[in-house]
This record gives sequence, structure tokens and C-alpha cells, in this order.
Amino acid sequence: MRSKRIRVLVTGIAAIAIGFCAETISREKTPSKNDPVAIAVAKGEEWLVSVQGKDGGWGQDGGETSYVRQGERLESTGNDVANTAVAAEALLHTGNTPNAGPYRESVQRAVRFILAHVDKSPVEGLAVTDVMGTQIQRKLGPYIDTFLTSKLLAELDGQMGNAQANLRVRRSLEKCVAKIEKNQLKDGSWNVAGGWAPILGTSLASQSLYAAQAKGVAVAQMTMAKVDTYTLASAAPAGVVGSGAGIGAGSGGGVGAGAGAGAATEIVSRNSARSFAVGGLSSRTEVSAVSAGVPLYERAQEMEQLSRTEADRKKNAPAINSIEKELSDQRFVAGFGSVGGEEFFSYLNISDSLHRAGGEPWHKWNQEMTARLLTMQNEDGTWAGHHCITGRVAVTSAAILMLMVDREPAAPVASANRK
Repeated sequence: MRSKRIRVLVTGIAAIAIGFCAETISREKTPSKNDPVAIAVAKGEEWLVSVQGKDGGWGQDGGETSYVRQGERLESTGNDVANTAVAAEALLHTGNTPNAGPYRESVQRAVRFILAHVDKSPVEGLAVTDVMGTQIQRKLGPYIDTFLTSKLLAELDGQMGNAQANLRVRRSLEKCVAKIEKNQLKDGSWNVAGGWAPILGTSLASQSLYAAQAKGVAVAQMTMAKVDTYTLASAAPAGVVGSGAGIGAGSGGGVGAGAGAGAATEIVSRNSARSFAVGGLSSRTEVSAVSAGVPLYERAQEMEQLSRTEADRKKNAPAINSIEKELSDQRFVAGFGSVGGEEFFSYLNISDSLHRAGGEPWHKWNQEMTARLLTMQNEDGTWAGHHCITGRVAVTSAAILMLMVDREPAAPVASANRK
């Protein structure tokens, strides 16, 4: 009799717990009418999930070719690892893991898509996919898939819900980390030729190693020291490279001018970009080459790298303060002149960096960028770039990540990079 009462009590408690979880999920799907950021994020993630491909992946503008915007010059090369990884990370940062959250099934499918590519990739070389020539690769470098995958897997590590799945993610993460370490360039970067602004790829590569290290994956201290040295060598006081939209040539990008903004003070050649990718510490011209002549991209990489820990922020305070002053210059913040995917990823780097330190610079920046993002969101819940990375998947994901910097759920995402 007593055991029966205990079973009834346990069942009742379980029912209450299930009801509470269901209510929580329901609230997540229905954000407060008084919270415009929550509404914008919910619309963005709902769109991402609605256009996920049948194979679990995303491409430039969605998961199927039918999602490509008609009347615009957008290509579809099928679903790719980079777009899938950044979309999955956006869902992860809104509280979805492979075993929790309203969009857990979408995360599961995305992870399966990514791991299948990593499994098939050779041990040697930097690539984790044989799908080449995508828009995001042409802009952030041909191995951006590897860097975004490594970052996502580091955050998923230990969050898969069972030991077997966790082990597979860990092994894939270790494979990515080994690829990134072995293929670091002599100057400490990953500014591999073939992208318009590969310096943002270098930033993501370094972030992924830092996140993996925080999860207990072995990362050579020499690797991290070399990218620190690269960043310190490239950093310079404000004014060395002119503010404003750039005229720049990356190794895969041609020359272009930002709409409505002045020309940058440095014009670089493709040969300069190629020679920089081979090795050697940076000169101002070389750094300009791999940041497409746009100071915003360069500074975003520097600021994120230099500000990861409290000790870093103290040690690098002069350089960080110099960059913070540039944020008040609207020509500098405009980047290329019109807001493309590169601007979104740069803004995300800056948001992460300022949020770690807090204080007035963070609050001012966050208020301004939040207002800008809310204004730029399309009716369908997406954000789209206006140059270079124009695809809605990467840009929408980056916008969600930026809006979530100061309001991420505590459980699903590793907090190492927020400390």
C-alpha cells in the first residue's frame, strides 16, 4: 500500500515537471509582446527552421533551391557546412540543444548533416567538405566551413544528451582542431588566399580553438600564442589605417567601393594578399589586404582576440581603448559602406568583446546596434546582407547571435567565452 502511494506521488511529481517543461517551451515560442528583441529573435529562428533542408542543412538562402529570392542574382550551390553550422549555432544560443528546446529536432538534423561531412573529410588538409565555391567561402575564405564547424562542435561538446553522441562530437571536434592547428600559417593567422576578407575567418578559427580548449580539448599553447602575436603585430593606434568604407582587393574579391562613404587610405593588390597568405608578420598593407581594405573587419578581429579574459583586457587596454574610440565614428562602423554579412560578423565580434568587459562602451554599443538590427529585419523575420555575403541564412544567424549576446540561456551554451 505504501509503495503504491509512493508510485502515485512520484507520478504526480513527474507530471508536474513535464507540465512545467511544456509551459517553458510554450513561453519560449511566444515571446513577450513588450520585448521587441525577443520577438525579432523568435521570428528569425522560426524562419531558419522553416527553410531547413530535408537533409538537415542550409545553403545561402535556405535549405532548398526554391527559397532563393527571385529577381536577385543569387546562386545556390546546395546546402553547405558553413551556413548549416552558423544557423545551428544561432538556434543553440536561443536555448535549443539536440535534446532540449522547441527546435531541438532542427539542431539534431543540422548536427547529423555536419558530422557526416566531417566524417568523410580526409585527416590531412583544412577542409571538412568537398562543396566548394559557396558565397560564404568566397568572402570569408575557402575553409570557413571548418572554423564555424569547430566553434559549433566546441559549444555542443557535452550537450548531446547521451555518451555515444557526446563521444562522436568530441572526436569530430578533435579532428577539426587538429586540422586548424596543422594548417596555421607562419604569421599565426589562417588568412588563406581565396577569400575577400579572410581575417574574419582567422578570428573564427581562433575562437573555435579557445572554445575547444575551454571544454578540455588539447590545443597547443604555441598555436594560441602565434595568433596572439599576429594580432598584436597587426594592431596599431587609431588613424594608421583610415576610417570609412574601403576600396580593397582581397585575393578573391576584386575592387569595390562602399556606397555613400569615402575611400580607404590604402588600396592593395591581389599580389599583396597572396604574399601575405604565405607567411611573415603583418605590415599595414598586408593586413589591409586580408581585411578587404575595410578597417572595421580588421579591428573586429583584433578586439575579439585581445579581450577574451580579464587579464587580456588589462594587458591590452591601450589597443582596446583605441578601437573603442573608433566605434563613435559612423564611417568606421559603416564598414564597406553598405551592411553585408562581413559587417554582421564584425559587429558580433565587437558585441562579444564589449559585453565581456561591460560598462558604458558596451551599453552604448548594444543600444545602438540593437536599434539598427530591429530596423533592418525583413517582414519574413530575416536579415539579408546588402553586399558580398547577401544570403539570408548566414546574416540572419549572425543577427540572432548578436541580439542574444546579453540574454543567452545559461544551460545550453558554454560560457567560457563570456568570462
